Amino acid sequence: MEVQQPTTTGLARRIDALLPQTQCTRCGYPDCAAYADAIALEGTPINQCPPGGAEGVARLATLTGRPALPLNTDHGMEGPRAVAFIDEDWCIGCTLCLEACPTDAIVGGNKRMHTVIEVHCTGCELCIPVCPVDCILLENASGEATGWAAWSAAQAAAALARYTAHRQRLGAAGTPPSAAALSAQDQAPVQAETTDTKQSTIAAALARARQLRGAGNTPDR
Repeated sequence: MEVQQPTTTGLARRIDALLPQTQCTRCGYPDCAAYADAIALEGTPINQCPPGGAEGVARLATLTGRPALPLNTDHGMEGPRAVAFIDEDWCIGCTLCLEACPTDAIVGGNKRMHTVIEVHCTGCELCIPVCPVDCILLENASGEATGWAAWSAAQAAAALARYTAHRQRLGAAGTPPSAAALSAQDQAPVQAETTDTKQSTIAAALARARQLRGAGNTPDR
């Protein structure tokens, strides 16, 4: 009896299952699943995932039969797992980080201080560039452990479940149906604002922040 070879779609799913599901986009793709598709369909190199590190490359090499090349540092360096921390003295409640977080690990209301639920944070860093007052910091959460030594299959599965729920909440297309019911949301959707209103709120908050900093009231970091 002839053994059927796995389809490309099946291979992509198996590749995705070996990725850390931090959804950090450092690989150059919008999420882990997109990177898996690119590896399976387009022959994209398997060494573009810093969170997975050298062990992640080795796992993908075993699955795909490709050489286990060193991590491509153009996409970042392997390092400890980080967790985001919001400096409440500077948070203006703009909600931009809520929108950026792929696992809904940040909770807070409009114009109110936000906080990070550490256990749900993947350290993706996507909240940092969108913060207009630079109040989000990263803390080392794994000591000297890096890559898969700082992460686990259970954490990856939880992150994927929350990412799936996040995409469903935003009405994104292409959400993997197998993860549809794996996670409940820890936060209610934030009331939508118009773009003009949000921009005005942020501009006013930035003006107040600049005024405080000009007066020498910058909090200790």
